[in-house]
Amino acid sequence: MLQTIEGGECIRFRKDWNLYVKCAICQIRHERDCVKELGWIGSAKSDLLSFPGDVVRKIGHALYVAQEGGKHGSVKPLKGFGGASVLEVIEDHDGDTFRAVYTVRFAEVVYVVHAFQKKAKRGIATPRQEIEKIRQRLKQAEEEYAKWVAAKK
Repeated sequence: MLQTIEGGECIRFRKDWNLYVKCAICQIRHERDCVKELGWIGSAKSDLLSFPGDVVRKIGHALYVAQEGGKHGSVKPLKGFGGASVLEVIEDHDGDTFRAVYTVRFAEVVYVVHAFQKKAKRGIATPRQEIEKIRQRLKQAEEEYAKWVAAKK
C-alpha cells in the first residue's frame, strides 16, 4: 500500500510494521505542525552558504534538529547570553573552525543570527566583535518576530 503524507515528506510502501510506524510518526509530526519556521537575520544565510559544502550540510542538519525542538550533539549554549536560548553550532573542517549562532527564544521561529569562520588561533572564545554582532542581530530578531506574529493575526 502506498502511503503519502501531506507535503510529500514521506512516501513509503507498507512492507512491514516498522515502516508503517515510521510513517505514522511522521504524519503525527506534520499534523501537529511542530517544525518551527527558520528565519535568517542580516547576512547569516549568505555567510553560511559560503562555507564548505560538508560544513553547510552539518550545520543545516543541526538547524533542522532545532526546528524540530531538539538539540544536535555539536550544539552548545553560547556563553554570555544567560541560559540556553542562544546556541552555537561548531564545525571543524580542514583545520578551520566554522560557527553558526541561532536562537530558540521564540515559540514559532528559530532565527539564525550569525555565521562566521573563527580566525583567531589563540583560545576557543568567540571574539568580542562577533559577540557584539550577535547582540545586535538578536535585537533585530526580536523585532522581526514581533512583525511576523503581528502579520499572522
